[in-house]
Amino acid sequence: MTNHWVDIKNADLILVMGGNPAEAHPCGFKWAIEAKKTRKAKLVVVDPRFNRTASVADFYAPLRSGSDIAFLGGVINYLIANDKIHKDYVKAYTNASFLVDPGFKFSDGLFSGYNEEKRSYDKGSWSYQLDKDGYAKIDESWQDPNCVWQLMKAHYARYTPEMVAKVCGTPKESFLKVCEYIAETAAPNKTMTSLYALGWTEHSVGSQNIRCMAMIQLLLGNMGMAGGGINALRGHSNVQGITDFALYAQQLPGYLAAPTDADKDIKSFLEKKTTKALRPGQMNFYQNFPKWYVSLQKAWWGDAATKDNGFAFDYMPKLAGASDVLSIFDQMYQGKINGFLCQGFNPLASVANKKKVSDALAKLKYMVVMDPLATDTSEFWKPYGEFNEVDPAKIPTEVFRLPTSLFAETAGSFTNSGRVILWRWKAAEPPGDAKDDTEIMATLFLKLKEMYAKDGGAFAEPIQKLTWAYRIPNKPSPEELMMEYNGKALADVVDPKDATKVLVKAGDQLPSFAMLRDDGTTTCGNWIYCGVWSQAGNNSARRDNSDPSGLGQTLNWGFAWPVNRRILYNRASADPSGKPWDPKRTVLRWTGKVWGGNDIPDMRPDAAPEENVMPFIMNPEGVARLFARDLMAEGPFPEHYEPFETPLEANPMHPQNPKAKSNPAARVYKGDMEAFGNAKDFPYVATTYRLTEHFHFWTKQSLVNAIMQPEHFVEIGEELAKEKGIAAGDRVKVRSNRGFIKAVAVVTKRIKAFDIDGKKVHTVGIPIHFGFKGATKPGFITNTLTPFVGDANTQTPEYKAFLVNIEKA
Repeated sequence: MTNHWVDIKNADLILVMGGNPAEAHPCGFKWAIEAKKTRKAKLVVVDPRFNRTASVADFYAPLRSGSDIAFLGGVINYLIANDKIHKDYVKAYTNASFLVDPGFKFSDGLFSGYNEEKRSYDKGSWSYQLDKDGYAKIDESWQDPNCVWQLMKAHYARYTPEMVAKVCGTPKESFLKVCEYIAETAAPNKTMTSLYALGWTEHSVGSQNIRCMAMIQLLLGNMGMAGGGINALRGHSNVQGITDFALYAQQLPGYLAAPTDADKDIKSFLEKKTTKALRPGQMNFYQNFPKWYVSLQKAWWGDAATKDNGFAFDYMPKLAGASDVLSIFDQMYQGKINGFLCQGFNPLASVANKKKVSDALAKLKYMVVMDPLATDTSEFWKPYGEFNEVDPAKIPTEVFRLPTSLFAETAGSFTNSGRVILWRWKAAEPPGDAKDDTEIMATLFLKLKEMYAKDGGAFAEPIQKLTWAYRIPNKPSPEELMMEYNGKALADVVDPKDATKVLVKAGDQLPSFAMLRDDGTTTCGNWIYCGVWSQAGNNSARRDNSDPSGLGQTLNWGFAWPVNRRILYNRASADPSGKPWDPKRTVLRWTGKVWGGNDIPDMRPDAAPEENVMPFIMNPEGVARLFARDLMAEGPFPEHYEPFETPLEANPMHPQNPKAKSNPAARVYKGDMEAFGNAKDFPYVATTYRLTEHFHFWTKQSLVNAIMQPEHFVEIGEELAKEKGIAAGDRVKVRSNRGFIKAVAVVTKRIKAFDIDGKKVHTVGIPIHFGFKGATKPGFITNTLTPFVGDANTQTPEYKAFLVNIEKA
C-alpha cells in the first residue's frame, strides 16, 4: 500500500477493481464502510462477478476477466478528452513534459525494439532525450510530439467507450458512469483510493494492470494524498513482510537488486545500481545504494567483510538466470534440481499446472517440508483416488517432514499491507516435537557448517565466515533477529558536514537508514526496516493509538517502513509552494523552516520548496512516471493484451497482428505453449478467488471452517446452467487443456454472460481452497486447471483468466 488500512476512511471514492475485500479482507474492509458513513464516500466495484463487495457498493460495473487494461485505458482517454485532470499536480509532479527519444514508436500492438525470437524488447528507444549535462529535456508547453503527454494522449485515444465495451463486455453506459465517478476526484479537495488484490496481479499483464491505475491516480493528483494512493490488499498478515525480506532469489532484502554472473566486482556492481539524477537538484535516493548494500554485507559477514575483499562481494551467490517460482519448478521439471526445501509453502496447490508441479517433485532426490500441517505437497506421492492419481513405486523422491510451530506459538513480527510492522507475543507452546522455524533453520545451518569444517567442500568460506553471534546459536531469538536487521553502528557515525558531531555512538542501534554508511562502519539486514528497533527499543511493539490528525495517522502504533512514514510520496500532498492541496486533510505543509503536518516527510525535512526537491525521490527524475522508460518488460505504456488462453480469435485492439494477441514479452517455457487450450474446445473463461470462510490452504485442515464450507464448488450463471442442463447442487466436471476437477455446481444470478466483440462469453468461478488433504471433503486441486505462464515482470502466474469447459459429472 502507498497509504494504509485506516487511511481508506479518508477517501471520497473507493474504487475496487482486481479485489473483493468484503470477502477476502473483511476486517480491513470496515474502513471502506467507515468512509461511506462519515464522508458519504462512494464505493464503486468493477469485477467479472457481482461479489460481496459489489453487494454493498453504490455502483457496480461488470467486465470480462483479463480485460482490465482496456477498461483503465478507456478511463485515461476519458480524463484527457474531458479535461478531468489535476493539471497543476501533473505539471509539477510527473514526467508529462519530458521529451522521449524520437526513435520511440508504437505500431500495431508492439513498441519499438521488439525481438520476436527472444520475446523481449531492446529498450534503447524508450529513453529520454538528454542535454549536454545528462539531464532529461523537457517541454513545459506539452506541445512537442515527442513529449510524454502527447505520446500518452495518442496512445490512449484508441481506448474509446465503444472499444471498452467491445473488449471488456462492459455496457457503455456503465463504463461512462464509472468514469464520471472517477473524474470528480480530479478536484484538489477530492481523493479516490484504489483497492486491488490478486485479481490484478495474477495475470500475464498483472504489473501493467497496477501501473495503469497508478497513471490514473497521477492524472487525478491522488498519489501522496490522504484517502488516495494505490493500495494492494495483501491476503495474509505477513505477505508484505515476505516480499520486504525477499524470500526468493530475484532480490535481496529491502528490494535491493541481487548481483548476477555479469557483475565481476563490487565496484562495477555498485556503479551500475547507483542511479544518477535526471533533473537538476533532485534527491535521487538510489544514489544511496552502496550504503544499503555494504551495510547488508556487514550484517551477514561482519568482520569477514572488509574493504580489501569488496565487503565479501564474492561470498554473495550470483544469479545465473531467472529464479522465480515458475523458473524453479520448470528447472525441477527438467531434472536440473536435486533437492527442495519447502518452508511454509504448498506448491502442489498454489503453483500453476498441478500435473507439471507433481511431475517436477517426482524428479527430486529429496524434499524437506517445514510446515505445521501435513500438506498436499508433503503427500504428493500418495494416491488419493482420482484426486491425486500417482504411483508411489515410480516416485523416487524421499520426503522429510519437519513440524514447525504456528504463528501464535512463537514471538516475532508481521508486516501488514500498510507496511506497518507489529510485534506479536507468544500465546502458546507448540505441540509435540514441533519447533520454531528459526530453530530448525539454525540447527541445519550449524550442522552444515560443522560438516564443511570436518569434510571440506566447494565454497566453504562464505558458510564458515557467516556472522552468527546469537546468545543461543541454535535458537536465535526473534528479538536478536529484529535488532540485527535494524542495524547498528560499528564505529561512531559522524555528521558528514561536521566530523566532531557524533550522530550514533559505536555499538548503538541505528535510528534510521539515513545513518547507513558505505565504508563498513554500519550494519543493516534490511535498510527499509532501519529504525524498527532503535536505541529506544522495539518500536514495532508500540501500541499508542492516539491520532491528533483525525486522519488515522497513528504514528506511535507499531512502526511503518520507511522511517515510520505512513503515506508514501506525501510531499505531493502539498503544492510546489508547500501549501496542502486540501487543508482539511493535511498530510504535510511547509512551516517556513521545516516540513510539518501529520506524517514523516518523504524527503529531507528542511528542504525548502524553492529547492524544488520533488516528491518521487526513488526515481532519478524526482517525479512520477506516466511513461515508464525501461522498467517494464512489455512497454512504457500499459497496452491491452489478451490472456494466453482467450475466448477470442484475436486481440480486438490489434486484430491483424497475431504477435500482439497476448503479452509479447511474457516468458513461455518449452512445452507450455502447447499446453494452452483454445476457445473451440474450452469456450468458457475461468477465474479463481477466495472465500471468507477459508484462509488459503490452511483452514481446510480446521473442522470449524470445514463445517462452514465443506467441499469444493464452482459458480456459473443461470444462462450457462440452462444451456448445459446443470442444476444447482449437481456434480460437474470442469476441464482445461491440462486436466479436470469435479465439484458441486452453484448456479447464481451473480455471474452474467458478456457480449465480447459480438460473441457471447460465459464465466466460471472457482474457489481455490480445496484439496485431498484436510478436514473438508477430499477434492481436487483448483490449479489442476491453470496454465504455466506468468506476468512478464514478476512471473506471478495467470490464475485469473484461463479457458475451461464444463459438463455434468
